[in-house]
Amino acid sequence: MEIRAEQPEDLNAIQVVNTAAFGRANEAHLVNQLRGIADTFSFVAIESQQIVGHVFFSPVIVDGAYPESLRMLGLAPLAVLPQYQRQGIGSLLIRHGLGQCAYLGYKAVMVLGYPEFYARFGFISSKRKGLTCEYSVPDDVFMVLELQDGALNGCSGTVKYRSEFNEV
Repeated sequence: MEIRAEQPEDLNAIQVVNTAAFGRANEAHLVNQLRGIADTFSFVAIESQQIVGHVFFSPVIVDGAYPESLRMLGLAPLAVLPQYQRQGIGSLLIRHGLGQCAYLGYKAVMVLGYPEFYARFGFISSKRKGLTCEYSVPDDVFMVLELQDGALNGCSGTVKYRSEFNEV
C-alpha cells in the first residue's frame, strides 16, 4: 500500500473513489470545489496501481477566542472504495495525513464522524476544548485532535468550515 499526495492525473480516480464510497457525488463535487484553495491537502492510497482511498484536509476557522498562531484544518472527506473498506486503508490515510499536517505546523484537526473510529487516533469531543460546530450535530460526533499539546488552550467558539461544505 502506497500513501502519497494527490497528483493532477489522480483527479478522475479520486472522484470515482468518493462517489463510490458515499453512494453519491456530493463529496466528490466538494473536493473538486476545494481543490487548489490555499491550505488544502489531499492524499491517496494506492493498491496494485489503483487509487483505492482518499483523504482531504481543508482550513477551518474559529468564530470566537483563539490564539493568533492557531492554524486548524478539517478532515473531510475520507473515502475508500467499498470493496477495500475494513482493511485499514482509511486508518493509513488518516495517520499519514495527520503526520503531514503536524509537520507543516498545523495545530489541530477537526472532524465530523464516528467517535468509535476517530478516537483511536486521539480525537476527542471538541466541546472538551471549548469548541462547537456551526452545524447542528451531536456533541460526540464533532471532534478535535491537538497536533501540538496545549494548542487549544484559551480557545472557545464555533468552528466554521468553508462555505463549500454547505452544499454537501
